[in-house]
Amino acid sequence: MTILQWGILGTGGIASQLARAMTELDDARLYAVASRETAKAASFAQTFGAARHYGSYAELVADPAVDAVYIATPHAQHFDALQLCLTAGKPVLCEKPFTLNAQQAAQAIALAGERQVFMMEAMWMRFIPAIAQAQALVASGAIGKLQGVQADFGFLQPFDPAHRVFNPALGGGALLDIGIYPLSLACLFLGPIARIQSMAELGTTGVDEQTAFTLQHAGGGLSSGWCSLRAPSPTEAILLGSQGTLRVHAPFYCPSRLTLQQQGQAPRTISVPVSGNGYRYELEEVHRCLRLDLLESPRMPLADTLATLQALDTIRTQIGVRYPGE
Repeated sequence: MTILQWGILGTGGIASQLARAMTELDDARLYAVASRETAKAASFAQTFGAARHYGSYAELVADPAVDAVYIATPHAQHFDALQLCLTAGKPVLCEKPFTLNAQQAAQAIALAGERQVFMMEAMWMRFIPAIAQAQALVASGAIGKLQGVQADFGFLQPFDPAHRVFNPALGGGALLDIGIYPLSLACLFLGPIARIQSMAELGTTGVDEQTAFTLQHAGGGLSSGWCSLRAPSPTEAILLGSQGTLRVHAPFYCPSRLTLQQQGQAPRTISVPVSGNGYRYELEEVHRCLRLDLLESPRMPLADTLATLQALDTIRTQIGVRYPGE
């Protein structure tokens, strides 16, 4: 069994989560980490047992021993990091949101195609076993014809203009940070979007601090999503069918329980355990795709990534959020 040696760009909380997940896999090894601050890279490498650490992203990408790269930098830095990895021919898993906007995503997708390099957005929710179970139940007709999806994701983040979620230069705001989850879930179950209506409350730094949106899907069905940095929410999702409902229990982006409520029957709770912190599943998908010489994941296709960014762009236009340089 070939062990894939991973490099990680960035040393924040999400990078730590993925580094921990790598220890659950027999065929994954954290080989290198890079930060713009060498001391942070060194500390991260020591904590997670990486053999190499670098004070620049370019140095890590140039290391021939790195088999694949995970991009864990702030949102606004994803596009540059993607270009760096793809140009070097490194397969890449990029944290969500994939890029700041659809134009950047389209350019990255074109470059990956030109270079024939594997690339995938790290929308880990799509690979959680309970989400796959929910898809199977809906596909089987367990709740009849799916008519709607509702989901919320909110938490109280004390205001700090320097914090990344409030900083427009880093792609801040509730929508890109957490609103992407209810949006992605709705599209996973109901498909492409035909129409979007959204509202938001912006903060003093100009980013959205809470946003609500309603989607009309091209194949039928409506969905609603809510995200907030101002208030905690149940963080649940419910799938509404013509003959019942399927509740995805908190946190809906990494659930371990579903409740099926079919008409005329008692509710039934289904347990679907999650291994570790839940990040191993997206790593397993990258490994599977690379061993099959695929250039993208059929479970997280690049077309879906681009469609999500296009929807986020539309919502930001409607609510009046623009980032520097756009």
